[in-house]
Amino acid sequence: MSHRTRIKICGLTRVEDVQAAANAGADAIGFVFYDKSPRHVGAAQARDLIVHLSPFITPVGLFVNASADEVSQILEIAPISLLQFHGDESVAECHEIAERVGRPFLRALRVKADMQPADLIEYDRQYRSSSKWFAGLLLDAFVEGYGGGGKVFDWSLIPKDIAPRLVLSGGLSVQNATEAVRRVRPWAVDVSSGVEAAKGIKDQAKIESFIGAVRAADTADCR
Repeated sequence: MSHRTRIKICGLTRVEDVQAAANAGADAIGFVFYDKSPRHVGAAQARDLIVHLSPFITPVGLFVNASADEVSQILEIAPISLLQFHGDESVAECHEIAERVGRPFLRALRVKADMQPADLIEYDRQYRSSSKWFAGLLLDAFVEGYGGGGKVFDWSLIPKDIAPRLVLSGGLSVQNATEAVRRVRPWAVDVSSGVEAAKGIKDQAKIESFIGAVRAADTADCR
């Protein structure tokens, strides 16, 4: 039986995009609470988008160097189920915020060209051993600034012993999704710019094609 790779569509700002992602089979929807991002949404806007989600689709909140107070205030308005930290937060800071709001968290690691597989294993170990709220690593390509940069990193750096529990991000699109999933076999994939018509504006056909490409990789080994 093949593994079903979970799929997160991130950076949504419109009702029609939330509905398109849900109808296409997304497992999670990401909302960016970083005001310097073109995909930024406020707490009330996110709340109004989340009400259009079907059961068992996870609303994820992306934060960059936000304080515990800031995250708490947002979650008082928007029912976010999973946190995603994309800034310079330390292990202790991630744990403190997650503990404060009672939510698990993903930690984004921006993979640099000089990193080695052992670095990724150690990063995962540190977080996994330091916080009961740690849900897993999200691997993205390193770019200047914060948030996704739409760049692909070297997937060969990903150790096979942590690949099945991580989220793969960074420059994914319908053109490379099947290859990415077949090579890495991650628990989940995360896409934003790869399914957009413009920044913050998703394309329904691209969402459907991307999810189809991931599913093609899931079933390839069963043929």
